[in-house]
Order: sequence, then C-alpha cells, then structure tokens
Amino acid sequence: MGGSALSSQVGHVARWTFRMRRALAEGLARGPVVWSRVGCLDRLLPPVGTGRSPRKRTTSQCKSEPPLLRTSKRTIYTAGRPPWYNEHGTQSKEAFAIGLGGGSASGKTTVARMIIEALDVPWVVLLSMDSFYKVLTQQQQEQAACNNFNFDHPDAFDFDLIISTLKKLKQGRSVQVPIYDFTTHSRKKEWKTLYGANVIIFEGIMAFADKTLLELLDMKIFVDTDSDIRLVRRLRRDISERGRDIEGVIKQYNKFVKPAFDQYIQPTMRLADIVVPRGSGNTVAIDLIVQHVHSQLEETLSVLKSTPQVRGMHTIIRDKETSRDEFIFYSKRLMRLLIEHALSFLPFQDCVVQTPQGQDYAGKCYAGKQITGVSILRAGETMEPALRAVCKDVRIGTILIQTNQLTGEPELHYLRLPKDISDDHVILMDCTVSTGAAAMMAVRVLLDHDVPEDKIFLLSLLMAEMGVHSVAYAFPRVRIITTAVDKRVNDLFRIIPGIGNFGDRYFGTDAVPDGSDEEEVASTG
Repeated sequence: MGGSALSSQVGHVARWTFRMRRALAEGLARGPVVWSRVGCLDRLLPPVGTGRSPRKRTTSQCKSEPPLLRTSKRTIYTAGRPPWYNEHGTQSKEAFAIGLGGGSASGKTTVARMIIEALDVPWVVLLSMDSFYKVLTQQQQEQAACNNFNFDHPDAFDFDLIISTLKKLKQGRSVQVPIYDFTTHSRKKEWKTLYGANVIIFEGIMAFADKTLLELLDMKIFVDTDSDIRLVRRLRRDISERGRDIEGVIKQYNKFVKPAFDQYIQPTMRLADIVVPRGSGNTVAIDLIVQHVHSQLEETLSVLKSTPQVRGMHTIIRDKETSRDEFIFYSKRLMRLLIEHALSFLPFQDCVVQTPQGQDYAGKCYAGKQITGVSILRAGETMEPALRAVCKDVRIGTILIQTNQLTGEPELHYLRLPKDISDDHVILMDCTVSTGAAAMMAVRVLLDHDVPEDKIFLLSLLMAEMGVHSVAYAFPRVRIITTAVDKRVNDLFRIIPGIGNFGDRYFGTDAVPDGSDEEEVASTG
C-alpha cells in the first residue's frame, strides 16, 4: 500500500473513531441494582393515599441512557463496536452469544449487567427481548390498555426479527433495533443502532422458546427466582415506572404472567446450560459464568497490575514538579516492568534440561524464532534500553510518523526494519498513545511487511481509552500492553489526566506551547 493511501486510510479511521468515542462518552449508564428479599409489599409499594404515580415514558431502549457502563478499570460499550475486519476482509472471530432466560422480574437484566461488569471486556451488546414485541392492532391496543392482552405468550414476540438481528450481530454487522414504549404499548418511530461485539447478551422471558434462536446461543443461562419475589418486583416496577395501578398489575399477573411462566417459561429451564438460583444475589454462579466466557475469548488488552509500587512510580512521573533526573529514573523502572510483563505473553513450550546435580528439570523455553523491537520515534526509542536489558540479541527497528499540518493526517516519514521480520514476534514501542492513529499506522506498516497480526505486541507506558479502543477495533489480534489507561482525551487530543509531553520531559527539550503529549505533536496518535 502506498504512503499516501495509507495515511488517508489511517487518518480517516482515527477521525471516525474519535467522533464515535466522543459521542458515546456523553454520560454514564445506570449501574446494576442488586435486589434483596423483602418480607412485605409495604416497603416496596407506593404509600397509600398518595394517589396514582405519574406515568413515565419507559422504553425498551431508552435513548437518554448512554450505551456504556463504567467499571473501576474501563468503559464498556454496551452498544457494541463497529464491524472491523482483519486484513483478509473477514471477521476475526464470531461473537460469543449468551442467552438469559427466566420469569418476568426474575432479575435477568441485573444479572446481565453484573456479568458485563465482571467480564470487563470493552465490547459487548446487551440485547433485550422487550424490544421485539409485535406491533399491536387497534383491538389489541384496547385490550392492552385494560390489562387484557397477553404479553407473556410466545406469539407476542417477533421471533423472525429477533433471529435475523442476532445473526447479524454475531457476524459483526450493524443492526437496527426497535424501541418499545411500555406506557403506550407500541414501537417508537425511531430505532436504535447496535454494532457487532465480542460478547452478545440476549435476555428475555422467551429467550429459549424458539429452536432456531437456541442454535445461535453459545451459552444458555436460566435465572431462577422465587415467585413471591418476582411478583413484588413486578408490582414495584409496573407501578412506579410504568404508571399502572395495583389492581391492574395483579389482574394481569394472575391471568397471564403466572400461567405463561408455568406453561412456556419454566419448562425451558431444562434447556439451560446453567441455572442461577436467587438471580443477582448468587455471585458464585456469576463468577463461574464469567470464568467460562473468559476462557472462550481472546483478551486484547493487558494492564500491568496497579500495585502500590507501580502507582507510586506513576505518581512521581505524572507530577509536574518532578525533576528530569527522577522522571528518567522512574520511567526506566516502569519500562523494565512493562517489558518483563509483556514477555510473559510470548509463546513458550515444554522442555527438559539437566541440572549440575545430574537431575532433569521440566521447564519452558521460547517457542518462536526471534524477538524484534520496533520503536515509534521519538519517545518510543527511550524504551529500547529496557528491551535490550531483558532480551539477549534482540533486533531493533524504527518508525517515524508525523502529522501533515495541511491534512491533519499521519504520514510515514522514515522506516528502518530488520530483514526477515515476518518470522519474528514484534514488540512495538511508544511511550504514550492517545488517539491511536500513529500506533495504527505503525501496525499497518508491520502488516505490510508480512508480520502476522497476532505476533505484534503494542507496548506503551500510558494509553488513553480512545487509543486502546481504536487499535483494538482495527486490529483485534494485536495484543496491547500498558502500565495504565487514562479515561479521557480532550479536544486537543491530550490524555487526561495524562503525563505531559514525554519526549520533552525525558530529553530535556523545550516543551511546545500548548503542552500537548509527545505523540500528539509527532503523530497525533
């Protein structure tokens, strides 16, 4: 690929990803709610005499709730991710689909959110069956207004649309999902866009009621909650959130909800791979589910464990009052720890050696041909001594990427790579990664030199979430390894809270007037 075309492609990806990240980062979704068993209805129902609670617009896919969750480690995009493909033009790996079934108000959505947070993977789609109620006729609308329509029957759901939607998501394609308004019992005019992801969680009362749908699910979980608790939760939800009265909720429960559970929902428990008693209160079951799903996924990002020592070094190098000598000293310490951590992800094979005492020792040895380090100039070259210190006879290459001031796109200015690099495991080094544009161009250069994507390791002392997501979206098999991930990039593409201009602080050169990060000046990435 020519330099000009490459620059245009990567610049387009960087700008698109930044707009996507900024659009998604406008707010936070509500966290999971853990319900506890309640002894009486009085604690959950509205006080007597206050009158009927005002009707609220409750929808299946509320546009006011941003499609993301925050955990202590990262942002999880519950709208999924754009449909990126590998260099061969095909999806790298089909998504892992989890089905969550169970009775109405059994805690399926809460369990789904707990699984999402415990999984701690950045790309996940949460798809609710509530979005796929069929459009009602005028007569059915009148029945629904009087609590005489059965929403708990399989015929109430559009299974054809559910199946086609799930198939597309598993293929990494974007889909349009209807938004259902529970107060008017109708679909809203606008639909919501979701994208493919690593993990798809599909939850609903009839999640296991269709044979074709079952075949799309890689794991089936049934949330089993006591009927009294489900009734209490349904009363609270329908009265306080959907503007219903007590008599109407109980009437609907006795006439439709309970019989449907006995006839259609409970029998599907036998189809589940895992039954979770007590719903969200069963943390042991959720931990087991998460462990299994992790075993089916390929991890992309690895962050060095934030021990007091590591956090202490970050405190020193992030402090604007730190002297240059101390900045260099503690940066080198972090680089050494980072590279040692990265080497643990290289392939190793079993081998046996003989000790000086004449005894066999069953150990491990490197299973590759050679290790090559490639630094992205200028800050990346500061990591070369740490790599040489731990990798004997390592080969070193360099890449210089700078931003075209007229187009704003990254351009390749200098390249020196060792011969036969396609056979090596390549450690790509840059001290800071904000938008990820430079890193993506560097990865693309390595791919153009026939380095397999899964043999590239991107190492950085500090990364922004945007940069992590940008690289991982474009190159899902590149392993990303860092000592810390900061949450934000501001409008000037600076990592926040950040580390400042790493190159200027390390080399003692004059800082640029706007004080932006090293890679932002050199490569906008």
